Amino acid sequence: MAEELFNLSHEYDRMLQQGLALSGESKEFFVAGRVRHLKATMPAGFSPKRILDFGCGVGGATAALAEAFPDAEVVGVDTAENALEFARKNVTRKNVQFKAMADIGHSFELAYVNGVFHHIAPEKRGEAAALVHGALSPGGRFAFFENNPWNPGTRLVMARIPFDRDAIPIPPPEGRALLSGAGFALEPSRFLFFFPRPLAWFRFLEPSLERCPLGAQYHIPAVKE
Repeated sequence: MAEELFNLSHEYDRMLQQGLALSGESKEFFVAGRVRHLKATMPAGFSPKRILDFGCGVGGATAALAEAFPDAEVVGVDTAENALEFARKNVTRKNVQFKAMADIGHSFELAYVNGVFHHIAPEKRGEAAALVHGALSPGGRFAFFENNPWNPGTRLVMARIPFDRDAIPIPPPEGRALLSGAGFALEPSRFLFFFPRPLAWFRFLEPSLERCPLGAQYHIPAVKE
C-alpha cells in the first residue's frame, strides 16, 4: 500500500468515515462483515494457523482476524512505516505482529486483503498478487476483497474519501484475471453489502444475493494449488 495513504495515520479513520457515512455504517461494521463472510465461506475443517493481512494499514482488520481466529498467528504487513507504528501501538492482541512488506515471510495458510489493490499501479498488481502467492503454503487460501465499481454507491463513497479519489478501481473480471495470472485457482466470486443502514431490514436477503454482481464489495476466494 502506498506510503502516502498513511502519512497521517491518526487521521485515517476520520477520512475513511467521511465516505462510509453515506452507508450509515462504520469501518467496524464492514470489517466484521468481511471476516464473518470469510469464515462462513471457508471449507469445512479448514483452520489456519498462520494468517497474513496483506496491506494491513493501521491494523483494524488484523485485530478482527486475530479475534476471529484466536489460535492463529496473524501477521499484518504494509509498506507504510507510519501505519505500522500506529498499528503496533494500538493493536495489542498477543497473537498479532506487524512487519514491513519486505519481511513478509512465507508458510501462511490464509491471506486476506481488502481495498489494497486499487491503490497499486495496474502494471504492478501482478507482482503484488505473486508476492501473496509466494507467501502461502500449497493449499493456502487467498481471500481477495475489493470495492465493486459496478455499484454506484461504491463510487460515491470512494469519491468522498481523500485517499481513494485517485484510486483505480478493479472490476470483478479484472480481479479474477489478476489472481489467475498469479497462479491461483479461483472459486466463484461473491458479492457483499447490498443495503445501506436505512434499508437494513432487507439485509436478511444478502446471503441469497451473493452471486448478484451489484454488492458494494466483492470477494474472490482463491487457492494456491
